[in-house]
Amino acid sequence: MKHLFLIVCSFTMIISCQKTPKEATDVKPKTPFVWEAANLYFLLTDRFNNGDTANDINFERTKETGKLRGFKGGDLKGITQKIEEGYFTDLGVNAIWMTPIVEQIHGGTDEGTGVTYGFHGYWTKDWTAIDPNYGTKEDLKQLVKVAHDKGIRILLDAVINHTGPVTEQDPVWPSEWVRTEPQCQYTNYENTITCTLVKNLPDIKTESNEAVELPPQLVEKWKAEGRYEEEIAELNAFFERTGYPRAPRFYIMKWLTDYITEFGIDGYRVDTVKHTEEYVWQEFKNECDYAFKTWKQNHKNEVLDSNDFYLVGEVYGYGISSGKAYDFGDRKVNYFDDAFTSLINFELKWNVAQQSKEEVFKRYSDELHTNLKGYGILNYLSSHDDGQPFDPERTKAYETGTMLLLTPGTSQIYYGDESARNLVVDGTIGDATLRSMMNWDDVKENKVLEHWQKLGQFRVNHPAVGAGVHQMITQEPYVFYRSFSDGNFKDLVVVGLDLPKGNKTINVSEIYKDDDLLHDAYSNQDVTVKNGTVTIDSEFDMVLLEQK
Repeated sequence: MKHLFLIVCSFTMIISCQKTPKEATDVKPKTPFVWEAANLYFLLTDRFNNGDTANDINFERTKETGKLRGFKGGDLKGITQKIEEGYFTDLGVNAIWMTPIVEQIHGGTDEGTGVTYGFHGYWTKDWTAIDPNYGTKEDLKQLVKVAHDKGIRILLDAVINHTGPVTEQDPVWPSEWVRTEPQCQYTNYENTITCTLVKNLPDIKTESNEAVELPPQLVEKWKAEGRYEEEIAELNAFFERTGYPRAPRFYIMKWLTDYITEFGIDGYRVDTVKHTEEYVWQEFKNECDYAFKTWKQNHKNEVLDSNDFYLVGEVYGYGISSGKAYDFGDRKVNYFDDAFTSLINFELKWNVAQQSKEEVFKRYSDELHTNLKGYGILNYLSSHDDGQPFDPERTKAYETGTMLLLTPGTSQIYYGDESARNLVVDGTIGDATLRSMMNWDDVKENKVLEHWQKLGQFRVNHPAVGAGVHQMITQEPYVFYRSFSDGNFKDLVVVGLDLPKGNKTINVSEIYKDDDLLHDAYSNQDVTVKNGTVTIDSEFDMVLLEQK
């Protein structure tokens, strides 16, 4: 009996080794991660989830604030917790962008909206430290590790052009570092860059090549924390390696790229891009690329793929219609070449409101494969500082998900888009209404969330959705396909929208052959192509077809 078993095993091994070439190619290549097709989740670190109540109050930030203008407890541990629970995976998210986590000014300031603390992360006091309200370096290391284990990339938020406001606890940086006037007028290139964004927001002199000493308040802080010598040694090594002058912008670039080499983050969303000279971003890209390469060399077992470091810029007001050039009125500037992988697209909400689905999908696909070929855009329909979101009262939560997640380009889910978090909060002033706590109580048995999850998972499984070429099949019913290829990887999907509920027949003869077995990812059922069509019986008005 033992001999018979060995003979059978040997025969099985021989057969398995003698597969025909056709059988060998039946194994599907692994789905690549493509930034142009990514499903990115954007959250305010302080407003997403409180994973550690022990760090909720620091630096005596206890003044009464305007509504939703103080710290609310969200932190890195809270984000990690939701990653571990599978919340992002269920949503089809494969990248997370969180607001800046560097140490914020200790005091509060009143901009006419009540006392405000730097809960949002854009009021830097010290680029080299993580604000204890958000957590610790160990918390960030754990977050990145847990995310990478689940195939999720991490983006931090980079601010180079300004410090935090001046308060009693936060003195202004030396005049060699910052200007405090004039305020920007935003009518031409010069008065958008060489100026302060608003009153009491000191502007870093990013144009300067003059060597400057460290701000005395930073020196004093580092010495009190016992890390002055270490920071100085690292700065000396950086400037010796690069040959850069010790000008303000290069200090900040060093501090920001440390988060790449130390923690292995995958990208930066860059704040206030158009308020800084364009060559600054080319320099920043070079340093980010160097840091990412260094991290990969030092962590070969942790490298996810061969993608370059991802840089997405916030050029406020840029839209896909502009192609590569942003128009200041007196000058057009190309922020893509030699700098950004992608720019945030501020236009989609208007396109969705004013154009048909086909007009939006076709134009975006055409632009991304011609004028913007090799680059990307980051689409959104609501955000943290856009006071005119597509659907503030969340009466169109299903449509928002459909259009955001099916439009060509990278999708940016703003926390709570998927759970219909209301963006109209009584008693708030200005952008505070956009920044309420994540509505976790509404997540359970949420039909809107189920819709976003189905679309998100379809998107993450198929780079063709975001990065593929779009082609309409039929106008009525509205059916289209997307195709994408990357080396040996080929991806093809068919989507039908605004279909009748119940039985629906879709012509797929241009795409699939008779007897092909397909799966509708929206209704979770298999169908077979017959006479060039598939018939699906479901309660939904949408189909998401993929080949089995």
